[in-house]
Amino acid sequence: RAILDMSYSRHFLDFQGSSIPSSMKKLVVTKLSQNFREAVTLQQDSPVPLPGDGDLLVRNRFVGINASDINYSAGRYDPSVKPPFDIGFEGVGDVVALGLSASASYTVGQAVAYVKAGSFAEYTVVPAKQAIPLPSVKPEFLTLMLSGATAYISLKELGNLSEGKKVLVTAAAGGTGQFAVQLAKAAKCHVIGTCSSDEKGGFLKSIGCDCTINYKTENVESVLRKEYPEGVDVVYESVGGKMFDLALDSLATKGCLIIIGFIAGYQNPTGLQPIKAELLPAKLLKKSASIRGFFLNHYLSEYKVALKDLLKMYERGDLVCEVDFGDMSPEGKFIGLESVFRAVDYMYMGKNIGKIVVELPHSVNSKL
Repeated sequence: RAILDMSYSRHFLDFQGSSIPSSMKKLVVTKLSQNFREAVTLQQDSPVPLPGDGDLLVRNRFVGINASDINYSAGRYDPSVKPPFDIGFEGVGDVVALGLSASASYTVGQAVAYVKAGSFAEYTVVPAKQAIPLPSVKPEFLTLMLSGATAYISLKELGNLSEGKKVLVTAAAGGTGQFAVQLAKAAKCHVIGTCSSDEKGGFLKSIGCDCTINYKTENVESVLRKEYPEGVDVVYESVGGKMFDLALDSLATKGCLIIIGFIAGYQNPTGLQPIKAELLPAKLLKKSASIRGFFLNHYLSEYKVALKDLLKMYERGDLVCEVDFGDMSPEGKFIGLESVFRAVDYMYMGKNIGKIVVELPHSVNSKL
């Protein structure tokens, strides 16, 4: 099999027989700001990185957009990291070169997915240990890497799901919400999803949602009070602000609210929208209820098992992995790194159904 040991050569051939360029485009955070367009710069001629002995060089074909890209570009995750730094959390692509020891497990031409900072680039070096081998390069696999895994692990570890439980999913038609809905249904729960349009409501019904609430046209609080007077057992919450307050008030006795994120506050300079926290102890005590936070980085020990299970479910046809390429956005499909900026805007306008994915155009002589 083809092995390209990168220690010997700066210019080398990929498996198509065309020379891998010496420079590439990538997105770099050059200034800390919650305004993604202000924070991030498209660099046209960055050097293509060299894989070390245990690394793969992946030519990215699809990259995923995450709500937390803005938190990363604002420096909220690690204040000690100063610009410039690479951005983008996940990608799917082909191995075009690799180090010698990495060649024990991978070959040139293999399809892989990965979660690692720096995916908003034409090429990314990925440690072979962190890569996930795939049967083919498909954007659907990308939906599972962060979004699917977040829903799977958080509900398994914190949700204590069982048949008949009522589960409320906020932003249910989004990248991670779509999986929370389906996994709760797979656990035989009754699932309620909030969304912002009738089209999204239709999508949610198609993946098994029992009750959809369009928060633009319906009063979520009234609907929940009327339909679920005893409250809901589990909330999968990723919106924050007023939606958090409303979800908290809707908890049943011994209910649990899982915080996945608070997208409503990500674009604010301060980050968080205020919640009515002063009443929190009384509200939780009254219902013996709980609030749990979930950050995927703290559950990496569960990651590979979760991903393996999700991939099996998808391949069996038991899981819909909805991808939104922005076909319905004003300027059309998200193609090329230039369109990452539009894709982030699109997400924060709440337009997406499923996971937002950007396609990176492939080389002219590609046979894939």
